Amino acid sequence: MNSTSSLSNVEISDCINELLVSLKFTVERTEYTDHGGQTKVNLVAHRGPMYSCGPNTHGGLAYFCHSDVVPAVDWAGPGGDPFKAVVTSDRVYGRGACDMKGSLVAMLTAVSRIKVNDQESPLWFVCTADEETGFAGAKQLVKHSAAYRELAQAKPIGIIGEPTNLGVVHAHKGITGFKITSRGRAAHSSTSHGVNANIAMVPMLAVLADLEERTRSESSYHDLRFDPPTLSWNFGVSDRSTAINITPARSDAWVSLRTMPDIDGEDLIEIARQKAEEFGLEFKRYDGGGHVWVDADAACIRTMCELAQCKPQTVCYSTDGGQFTELKQLVVCGPGDIAQAHTSDEWISLEQFAQGINLYEKAVRRWCCRS
Repeated sequence: MNSTSSLSNVEISDCINELLVSLKFTVERTEYTDHGGQTKVNLVAHRGPMYSCGPNTHGGLAYFCHSDVVPAVDWAGPGGDPFKAVVTSDRVYGRGACDMKGSLVAMLTAVSRIKVNDQESPLWFVCTADEETGFAGAKQLVKHSAAYRELAQAKPIGIIGEPTNLGVVHAHKGITGFKITSRGRAAHSSTSHGVNANIAMVPMLAVLADLEERTRSESSYHDLRFDPPTLSWNFGVSDRSTAINITPARSDAWVSLRTMPDIDGEDLIEIARQKAEEFGLEFKRYDGGGHVWVDADAACIRTMCELAQCKPQTVCYSTDGGQFTELKQLVVCGPGDIAQAHTSDEWISLEQFAQGINLYEKAVRRWCCRS
């Protein structure tokens, strides 16, 4: 199903809803309209007792995924259609196979192996929209979902099912950024009637380049627990020109950076804001996502590492987990290699898929079922 973020995810959400009901989940479905006017759906499903009822009382397990995917306009995988899966002897190709429909199906399959009556603790399945475009679905969920409030109250172990090659990630960076706009006046370039918006942007670009250099050279902006340890300050510029004989009337520069637990770059962002004001430019912050940090020696991390037979690690990308900060027992773990996510021939190996099913089954049995 084509669930690119710019489109509605109603169709795939209806499919997931039906599968969850068949697995004896009670499903809350909430909707919102995105900035493009598309209807988006979040699902929060629950199975088993609402709270622990056995001798090993705890909050159970919550699995988090997203149903949207990035565009596939440059698809080069086999079959020619990114939304029709192609299965080879060792891989499944298709947009979202790795990020993260493969993970989603792996958890559904794992749950299908477990009887409801075997549960003594609650199990949740959470599927959001718009993870790929600013975590809007997760933000809506936290604000408006009654079922999510019940989940948060139970304080379960939370698994974010993003692709990690089934490694256990105990921390990831956040993301934020801003946009700067210079406005001029369009005219035929052979005349003197135009005002080139790029001219006022040039000194601003020099400032952004200087700030980027500071993030790389000054150790105060480094956290060696991540690789790379920097804020990954990234910027670009566009004047949207379509012809060389038109004076550009607008120039936009953008900046994104990856925040860390004790390093958020807000001082650098403030310098950029003040300089933009000094140069007479517009400044607008982006609404990003927060970092996740759970101590590597936390009980939930140690147990997940035992199940996965690996050591905890950190990553530099972001997930919906940055919106679920009231949950203190979060881990990122899913089948597939992040290097395959968003590629023009995205795939997940059948071996990872099978291992993911088995690992998720172990996790559900560990935190939701009788000993």
